[in-house]
Amino acid sequence: MGEMREQRADPAAGPSDSAAPSARLTPSFEQFVVSRSSSLWRSAWLLTGDAHKAEDLLQIALLKAWRRWDKIARDGAVEGYVRRCLVTTYTDWWRRAWTGELPSDVLPERAATADADLVELRQDVLAALATLTRGQRAVVVLRYFDDLTEVQTADALGVSVGTVKSQTARALNSLRSSRC
Repeated sequence: MGEMREQRADPAAGPSDSAAPSARLTPSFEQFVVSRSSSLWRSAWLLTGDAHKAEDLLQIALLKAWRRWDKIARDGAVEGYVRRCLVTTYTDWWRRAWTGELPSDVLPERAATADADLVELRQDVLAALATLTRGQRAVVVLRYFDDLTEVQTADALGVSVGTVKSQTARALNSLRSSRC
């Protein structure tokens, strides 16, 4: 009985979900999160175009992975599973009716940045990605920002390699034709 109290008092203890592998995070899951979070967050940010939404998206994908950690770790498909969770959750968000905030006439002040060129480059990349369809955007992010192969991208998206190739070609043509 004292052991149960210790588990609940532990800040690393996860929710008491019967689908979860255990009440505590497994060391291999923690190692995965520590080693891959920045890369996965970058992918989420490129998909959403917003840092806060990217954090939410990554947390949801990691939660989904944690709930099935024993199986996906045993299968050796951890990275692909989490990336697929990112893309499918992102797609699910888009399909739902939007109930977010409305823009206002007065924008809040922004903090000054030391490297304005880098900020401008980021804005240009996000603006270019925003011109693509969701499928094309997902393919471009996985292929060129995450440096996945066509096969890995197809696996992550659950499509054929031919679809990855055609979506990539269409996306690159669209980006080339929209350049100023």
